[in-house]
Amino acid sequence: MRTCSILCKFVMILCMAGLLPAAALAEFKAGVATAIVTPDPLLPVSGGVGTPEPAQVKQGELEVRALVLEQGDTRVAMVSAPFLGFPGVLCDKVRAQVKSIKPENVIIGATHTHSAPDMYAFPDGKGGTMADLGYIERVCKDTAEAINEATAALQPAGVKIAEGEAAEKIAYNYYAPQLYDRRCSVMQFAGKDGKAIATLVNYAIHPEVLGPDQGILSPDMVGPLYVRIAAQGGGMGVFMNGAQGGMVTADCRGADGKDVQTWEECHRIGHLLADEALRLVSAAPLQADPALFCAAKKVVFPIESELMLAIVKGSPLGFQVSEKNETATQVNVVNVGTAQVLTIPGEALPNIGFYLKRNMKGSQNFLFGLTNDAFGYILTKVDFNSFERYNYISRTSLGEMTGEIYIAEALKFASECPAPIN
Repeated sequence: MRTCSILCKFVMILCMAGLLPAAALAEFKAGVATAIVTPDPLLPVSGGVGTPEPAQVKQGELEVRALVLEQGDTRVAMVSAPFLGFPGVLCDKVRAQVKSIKPENVIIGATHTHSAPDMYAFPDGKGGTMADLGYIERVCKDTAEAINEATAALQPAGVKIAEGEAAEKIAYNYYAPQLYDRRCSVMQFAGKDGKAIATLVNYAIHPEVLGPDQGILSPDMVGPLYVRIAAQGGGMGVFMNGAQGGMVTADCRGADGKDVQTWEECHRIGHLLADEALRLVSAAPLQADPALFCAAKKVVFPIESELMLAIVKGSPLGFQVSEKNETATQVNVVNVGTAQVLTIPGEALPNIGFYLKRNMKGSQNFLFGLTNDAFGYILTKVDFNSFERYNYISRTSLGEMTGEIYIAEALKFASECPAPIN
């Protein structure tokens, strides 16, 4: 016991002298929790701006999934919400109900299913909205409770991290079939008993196999992804989308070229992505005490689109817009062991995703798209309104400079943060 005490004091002296990282003293922990947020009775589902479509049946459950990480004084929540988008104003509602984690360290991303209720509260043009505001409040409350439960479930853990190309027939680019990122980035957290606690899958895809027009409320292919991960011993699945804008969608094309929009096809794609993620991470070495770092900054964007300005000013959610028609959002950099995470507040096009990843600092780089906000498409100025194919995504972007501002601010921020420990 005396030898241990002397050794501990010696290590503390080294840390105080800056000769040993302080993180060496802190044990890494992970905890998870989930909350079912399927509305009962069913609510109309939203695939974007416009009138939500009535839902008659459900396929799978809508689930909020919370992963909380801790090392020393640093605690981070990574949350996956089963909606088209989860605006920053709702993120702030959730953060206000979580007392054990710094608000800026609560990171919430949307899976982007097109078969769930409207969380933007799109204005109906008559001074109101067709969204169910009571349901939105309930989801925020349940999300906060899931984060609190995950925090209470924290346990000593290690992590395996991998990145590699996934198989074909998961996603493709509807606008240009080969223009998408095939890489799947994976973190798998395991307890001291070696059993997986959670597997986080980061992959760029529109989960819209079913779409909003069939009267089905569903998590789409993300639901079967979660079921498969758990069945294969991967613990609780957590899906965080990537740079899937313009238009990286689920590859549900049949032999005749027509989309196969069935629940069975959701299973095929979800199971394939789960299997690929587990394959990639299976050979990764265990990082027993990974360093954890999290930082956040505000980034301001001008709202140049008349459509987007009408949405944020007409929604009853209380979006903050300045007199100059500018809006601010949160961007995070998170380091977990050898990996670096950068959040994107919307749907960045694949070329932006490729550029960001090759300028980040991790041995494995994760892009959490539609995270902390959901500002529509994010394009570079050279793509914006440059050709007919991009008319829709230009119209549903904040403006021509959104991509330029985001890239410059995000990479400057990442460069100011410490590199992941390799």
